[in-house]
Amino acid sequence: MTQTRAATLLAVLTALLAVLLTPSPASAASPQEVTGFGTNPGALRMFRYVPDGLPAGRPVVVAMHGCTQNASGYGTGSGWTQLADRWGFSVVLPQQQSGNNASNCFNWFQSGDIQRGQGEAASIAQMVDRQIADVGGSRVYVTGLSAGGGMTAVMMATYPEMFAAGGVVAGLPYGCAQAAGSPYVCMYVGATQTPDQWGDRVRAARAGYGGPWPTLTVLQGTADYTVKPVNMTDLVEQWTDVHGADQVADASDTVAGYPHQAFRDPAGKTVVETYSITGMGHGQPVDPGAGSTQCGTAGAYSLDVNLCAAYRLGLAWGLSAG
Repeated sequence: MTQTRAATLLAVLTALLAVLLTPSPASAASPQEVTGFGTNPGALRMFRYVPDGLPAGRPVVVAMHGCTQNASGYGTGSGWTQLADRWGFSVVLPQQQSGNNASNCFNWFQSGDIQRGQGEAASIAQMVDRQIADVGGSRVYVTGLSAGGGMTAVMMATYPEMFAAGGVVAGLPYGCAQAAGSPYVCMYVGATQTPDQWGDRVRAARAGYGGPWPTLTVLQGTADYTVKPVNMTDLVEQWTDVHGADQVADASDTVAGYPHQAFRDPAGKTVVETYSITGMGHGQPVDPGAGSTQCGTAGAYSLDVNLCAAYRLGLAWGLSAG
């Protein structure tokens, strides 16, 4: 062996040894499935995302996917797992099963799944209980896209004591399918209800409950032909009535160029907010990038409109402040 070849071989062996002896970086957190979280009457699956080194007692966000989606993909695409790392909270990611719904939609329209103590609503509540038991939780929030948005309103109505606030993205008011006579009429036309009738549906879901009720933020595309914008109007009517507020916005401005409104209760607290995403179709608003206000990944039903819904919700909920 020549001296040159020997030197080359020695250099290669030295480099290989250095690689082998260098400690591997700690693997980043990823969504993990949790089994045995309760009786699970709705036959859902539970996933969760817990950032590495998360202290006990941090906030919890329940984030529910839309039809044809899954828990992990929604958690990443929406930006919620990204924000969990940035701000320090955990995410519960319920997942529908095709045996319950062929399109993997949460059954926001089925009477047996939208009542306290029953079906999918009870399963999601059990997930929250398990998460708090395992990692603690100073406060809990709930959000979702489309069918997940419809189920968000379900959880706010049936388990109001569990959630500080909710965020409905392209979703529907509680009891809409029953009020309209069909989920499709609800989605495409809306239901004819007064604000008081909408509010009564929520109040009946948790009979005898005196509050406090979760506050609500709604994000809706104006060009959404799957869940028509009238559903945002109906959500506003429903939840302002629940909070004892009127249906006239107390503040109006623009955020990232989109109309934003706030509705306050008699005490001056903002109890409902809306973002009307001009020209957006059916999906989750995202704003991919590394900027401080950016989050999410563009894809199917994850629409880059230069506004990240998860960021706006987290900001309103105080997650950025800890």
